[in-house]
Amino acid sequence: MDVSTSDSLVREYLLLGLRFDRVEDGYVDAFTGDPALRRAVAAEPQPDPADLARQAERLLTELPAADGLDPARADYIAAHLRALACAGRKFAGEDVGFVDEVEAYFDVHISKGDPDRYRDAHRRLDEVLAGAGPLADRMQAYRAGEEIPPARLEECIHAFSSALRDRVRAEYPLPDAETISYEVVTDKPWSGFNYYLGDYKSTVAVNADLKQQMANLPRLVAHESYPGHHTEHCRKEAGLVETRGQAEQTIFLVNTPQCLMAEGLADLALYAAIGPEWGGWAAEIYADLGLRFDGERAQTIADATAALADVRQDAALMLHDEHRDVDDVVAFLKRWLLVNDERARQMLRFLSSPLWRAYTSTYIEGYRLLRGWLDARPDGVSLTQRFTTLLDEPLIPSSLRAA
Repeated sequence: MDVSTSDSLVREYLLLGLRFDRVEDGYVDAFTGDPALRRAVAAEPQPDPADLARQAERLLTELPAADGLDPARADYIAAHLRALACAGRKFAGEDVGFVDEVEAYFDVHISKGDPDRYRDAHRRLDEVLAGAGPLADRMQAYRAGEEIPPARLEECIHAFSSALRDRVRAEYPLPDAETISYEVVTDKPWSGFNYYLGDYKSTVAVNADLKQQMANLPRLVAHESYPGHHTEHCRKEAGLVETRGQAEQTIFLVNTPQCLMAEGLADLALYAAIGPEWGGWAAEIYADLGLRFDGERAQTIADATAALADVRQDAALMLHDEHRDVDDVVAFLKRWLLVNDERARQMLRFLSSPLWRAYTSTYIEGYRLLRGWLDARPDGVSLTQRFTTLLDEPLIPSSLRAA
């Protein structure tokens, strides 16, 4: 297969991805490629999911002959075609086990977490949140005390975005044209969302329903913007697409390995930009806004609650793999995550969504895999250098495990 045929295969991959958006609106998270491809798909008859699965499997068989693709690109496209083949079968009504579904989508095998680890996290939280009454009540009181007044939310978002942007542009250069606009929204199953628009522009939506907390906002802004999703999109557009001509990077598809890589990267964005001692830095920014924030305490609590991350994935396994009663899953979330009924059911909304039900694993497994890879960097390689590789290269989970 010559280079032009390789280009044709990538074009077919893009068309296939766009067809999935007609089966499930939102399957294409971002598309910055040739608008004619989207118009062509819009003019087609309504796609049959089973046929989409067959198209993905056909392209997989043709991929090894694509001489114009280097091994990293071929591995990347193959992993995404396997994810789309599984999605097509699921949409066609095939019964796919939840663990197998997650593995096909995200190139990772999942299992339940360790309750002893959760108990240890609770012991650590009990120490830092010393006082009378159940730990869950003390944790919820702490969260309530950390809530950002709704009238101050946009101001706080812009303050952290500006501070992070200055830091990130010095360490991870971005095109001069890059910009982000922020909007506060309601009635969404997520906390924040990056809509990448192409041409180095993003809109970031922040969900006001979840009563954003002071300790979480720096992480959220870093995750969605600098040096998280927006930064990754910009650098991949500039490097992989504009410079290296990798057109497959112009589409970002839900329930594919690129999501696990992107969410793991974004969850590590504050760590990469500021480091583990982020509390004092955040406290200074809040102080400039006239808000009091105990950064050291917030850091300690965040470190302890990080050990509870697997609880959300456990809940997904209980719901979809073990077919447990919804109220049992809500009780599990409330017990281990120390949240109230309303917050647990908000989490369940995300875990129950047909489009997003497997997506929780991208955060859990993405953070675990990428943090391990960052921390295992060779002598002489800085955290900034290692994180730059994540921002710039078309990596998939299996390539990191192999490394």
